[in-house]
Amino acid sequence: MMAVIRRDMAAHLAGGGGAATGLVFFLAVIATIPFGLGPDLALLSRVGPAILWIGALLATLLALDRLFQADREDGSLDLLIAGPMPLALTVAAKCAALWLACVLPLVLASPLLGLFLALAPGSILAVFVSLLVGTPALVLVGAVGASVAVALPRGGLLVSVLVLPLAMPVLIFGVGVAQAAAAGAAFGPPLMLLAALTLFFAVIGPWASAAALRASAD
Repeated sequence: MMAVIRRDMAAHLAGGGGAATGLVFFLAVIATIPFGLGPDLALLSRVGPAILWIGALLATLLALDRLFQADREDGSLDLLIAGPMPLALTVAAKCAALWLACVLPLVLASPLLGLFLALAPGSILAVFVSLLVGTPALVLVGAVGASVAVALPRGGLLVSVLVLPLAMPVLIFGVGVAQAAAAGAAFGPPLMLLAALTLFFAVIGPWASAAALRASAD
């Protein structure tokens, strides 16, 4: 399992692997939206958590396109399916590598970008914690969509169509954490619901993705 994580992280971090592309895309989204909203700092502060979450969601969708596609193109996906390690564990390892290489940098950059969006310190902390807890759920549910679309031409668009409805609860509770912090309320309950969603997708995501990969191999 660790070998799969190391191999995939090296692939994501290599030139053209997608990690840098996702981070640049995330920065571009966060930097562009304030120009459209205008110099209203109160409005930016109010919608800033949603902007950060939407940017992280879109950047994650961009990275999901390559989760299984590269393995399918070089033939290693068949070896992983037929290998001795349970395919669900392989999927979990690949999701962990994708999160560490492509999504964690977005989470680490979010406090700095929160300053650009005029977020209060409490909101910045809440957004950072919510992204840290919630983004693994985006990757895990995204793995299901990526495995369904892996055998299809132009499957990247299909991944977004499949994943976006399932990602909505994660987005809602993630933004809810920051909104509760901005209102001075306890953000523990929405954060716990967000953590529960991540655990739920951690249980069913790899198994559902493994089943879809076996079906595509047939």
